[in-house]
Amino acid sequence: MPPEPRAPASCAQCGTDLAPAARACPECGADERTGWRETSVHDGLDLPDHAWEDDRADPPRPTPRVNGLAWYWWLCGVGLLGLLLLGLLGVRL
Repeated sequence: MPPEPRAPASCAQCGTDLAPAARACPECGADERTGWRETSVHDGLDLPDHAWEDDRADPPRPTPRVNGLAWYWWLCGVGLLGLLLLGLLGVRL
């Protein structure tokens, strides 16, 4: 029967210190079934440098607002009021 894997000194997933006889991490739940790893499974993703360019780009400009509403909602409201007024006056389109 192969020996049971021993817990590392600290959890590779969350960094919590572990007891030598620990069977699972008390913080994140990593255990011998998932395999005590010396490194996280996310360490070797090898993402290209341009994958992080979105973080450095200027944020999008916010939509101009009038009294807390975007301009297009004001335009819709004025248009609906105009149609209501035309309906009250009996104008047929």
